[in-house]
Amino acid sequence: MNKTEMVFPLIEYTLRMKQRVLIATPRRDVVLELAPRLGQAFPNEQVVALYGGSEEQWIQGAITIATTHQLLRYHAAFDLIIIDEIDAFPYEGNQMLAYGAYTACHPAGKFVYLSATPSEELCRAIRQGKLAHAKVPVRFHGHPLPVPCRIKSSSFVSWYSRSKIPTELVQQIQHSIDRGAQIFCFMPRIAWIEPMVILLKQHFPMLHIAGTSSEDEQRAQKVLQFRERRIRLLVTTTILERGVTVPCSDVYIIDAHDRVYATSALIQMAGRAGRSKQDPAGKVIFTASEYGRSQRQAIGQIRFMNRIARKHNYIVACPERR
Repeated sequence: MNKTEMVFPLIEYTLRMKQRVLIATPRRDVVLELAPRLGQAFPNEQVVALYGGSEEQWIQGAITIATTHQLLRYHAAFDLIIIDEIDAFPYEGNQMLAYGAYTACHPAGKFVYLSATPSEELCRAIRQGKLAHAKVPVRFHGHPLPVPCRIKSSSFVSWYSRSKIPTELVQQIQHSIDRGAQIFCFMPRIAWIEPMVILLKQHFPMLHIAGTSSEDEQRAQKVLQFRERRIRLLVTTTILERGVTVPCSDVYIIDAHDRVYATSALIQMAGRAGRSKQDPAGKVIFTASEYGRSQRQAIGQIRFMNRIARKHNYIVACPERR
């Protein structure tokens, strides 16, 4: 259970009122992730998944989960609209998509916004009392959020030129393999995905490793194989920073100093670890040549949420993995 499941009681109440529910998210991958979870939670309801290329474009259900672009097709159609990952591209700052969400909602309907990393604009509205909110500083299993550890190293480009991954990183990945973890390896450039896959296969020839990105037509199949443990290490870009829940996962963020990684992106990627009750203290590693502002802020915000959770006695007695 994560933040999406926290709104299930609200969805259930809305359905009892014979009203329609829409969950919108900016990214197709999140739609594909959430649709089966909603179907399992509400087995007696028609759950429709809409995205570019969906075969359910003209099906009407009690629950619709869609990319935010799909909202432009509707007018006053939904009584409850939940926008998940409201701070994610391409929804954030897009007035057309915001207008589409507004017009898709019934005049008497309600909006709920979900985000682990709300924008400064939303935070300002909360501080000014203009936006009601609930802050949840802990996951359902009551364990602290994994705090990233740093490995100081040169950039990936230098690794590849020497055909050698830093020894400390190899040791950490081997530890993840030995403990049976699924491994996310995030890269800041699409062009670096395949070179990293090649380099990792040289160091771990017996491990099933694959790479994916927004340009990969097989991305959905690879994510499914990763979830089913047919792929053990998945090299990817920030396209999978949100909405993908894989139990027992460790996260490696390569070149965490790169300017492509905003603070919110680092927090979201780190959030792929420690999501399950069976493995609540997953490992998060930053490799970087320098300790930049985004890294400091990401680690600081994660520690801040853990402090709030401890202050309110939400944390169970459990040491964090080192």
